[in-house]
Formats: sequence, C-alpha cells, structure tokens
Amino acid sequence: MEWLFKLRGDIPKTYRLVLEITGVGILLLIWYFLSYGENPIVSKLTLPAPGEVFKSYGEMFQNNNLIQNIFRSIGLNLGGYIKALVWTLPLGFIIGLIPVFRGMFHRTIDAIRFVPLAACTVLFIVWFGTSIPMKINFLAFGIFIFLLPIVIQRIDQVKDVYLKTVYTIGATKWQTVKSVYIPSVMSKLIDDIRILTAISWTYIVVAETINSEEGGLGALTYIVRRQSQTDKLFAILLLFIFIGIIQDKIFVRLDREFFPHKYQIKDAKKHGQIEE
Repeated sequence: MEWLFKLRGDIPKTYRLVLEITGVGILLLIWYFLSYGENPIVSKLTLPAPGEVFKSYGEMFQNNNLIQNIFRSIGLNLGGYIKALVWTLPLGFIIGLIPVFRGMFHRTIDAIRFVPLAACTVLFIVWFGTSIPMKINFLAFGIFIFLLPIVIQRIDQVKDVYLKTVYTIGATKWQTVKSVYIPSVMSKLIDDIRILTAISWTYIVVAETINSEEGGLGALTYIVRRQSQTDKLFAILLLFIFIGIIQDKIFVRLDREFFPHKYQIKDAKKHGQIEE
C-alpha cells in the first residue's frame, strides 16, 4: 500500500476499479442525500432525485424519440470531425512545413482562435441555411480553429534526431514527410483529438438549438429546459457524459492499434527499462 503515500504514484490495477466505483458511489450518495424526501436540502427544481432522473429516460424514449435524437447527434459529431480533419490535416502540414505559407498565415491562425464561436452562428445560417449542412460546418469550424494550430505545433515538436537519421540515409523531402513527420504528428495528434471531442459536444448543443425541430440531444436539451423539466435535463447531461466516455474508449483503442510503440515506450519507462 505504499502507493497511497506517494505523490503522483501509480495506482495498482487491483485497486483502480474499486476506487473508481467507490468515487461514483460517493457522488451518488451525496446527490441522493441532497435531493431526498418531500423537503430536500436542495429544491427538486434545481436538483431532482436520482430516481426521477433515471425514470425520465423511459418517458423520453416514449415521448421524445430519445434513440433517434442520440444517433442524430452522434452523426453530427462524426460528420463535423471528419470534415474538420479533411480541412485541418492538409492545411496544417502545408503551413507547418513550408516556410512561405507559415510566414503568410501563422499569425492569422493564432488570431482566429479568439473568435467567439457562438457569435458565428448567424454567419453559418446565412451561408448554409438552418439544416444539417449548417450544423456540420459549424461544428467542423469549431474543431478546425483549435486543431490547426496544434497540428503546426506538433510538426515543430518532431525531434531532430529522427530528421537527421533520414537525411543521413539520403531520404527525399517526401520520404521525410511520409516516414517521420506524418507518423510522429499523428501519434500525438490523436490525443489532442480526444480532448477536443469533449469540447465538440458543446458546439453540438449550440448548433442543434437552431431549427430544433430537426432533433438531436442539443435540441432536446433546449426543449426540456424551456419546459423546466430538470429531471430530463439531468438525464440528457448524463447521456452526454456516457457517450463521451464511449468515444474516449474508442479513441484509446484506435491509438493502441495504430500507434502501439507509444504504449511500449510508456511500459518500458514505467518498469525502468529506459530513462525518462
């Protein structure tokens, strides 16, 4: 049990799941305690009881097309991500690798990050209407303006030792990009994409409140909020968390499949086989 008294110590796998379940259980108990009884500590309009929240799933399944709304939002999320990556990866490598383009656009890219996305919804409505294309493009833009500078940063972080090695064996520029830059950048970028997945759900809620008749979890959030159905609102928020966790697990799995060397290095460092 020495790990209990270490700073930033690794938790053994034997205890990890137990601690995670315990943590969730404590939060549920606190929630139940605050919302229990006819006269709870916190008003039910502010904090509905756990039982009421979980009961509302059945009501939303019957009356609010819950399953259809879930898959509509997931579809928007995937569509926005795919479109953002199609824009971001080529532009990021062009600007990051070619000095002329970096000189022209690097400052502009840094400045675009400060654009308040919620204020851009009117522009996207003018350009694409109020239907699905507008929502996908809005979501893609929200991901794009954060991911593009990260791609350029990851290019700058490629270690010189790898570049010197391929230059020594006479690699061409394209071979250097293909064998060094792309694998190195993509192996790190997938972690950045995982982080942005959580942020993208915020943009989905903003986009789906426009023309909410088309559905989606964001539209459903807007509807139940207007009707002061707090139990359903909490239920939808828990759904966002659950879907996000599943997405994160998928990204971790893809990361392990496509970039297994990252985890081999981590394991070697953990067991002291190589230095940090």
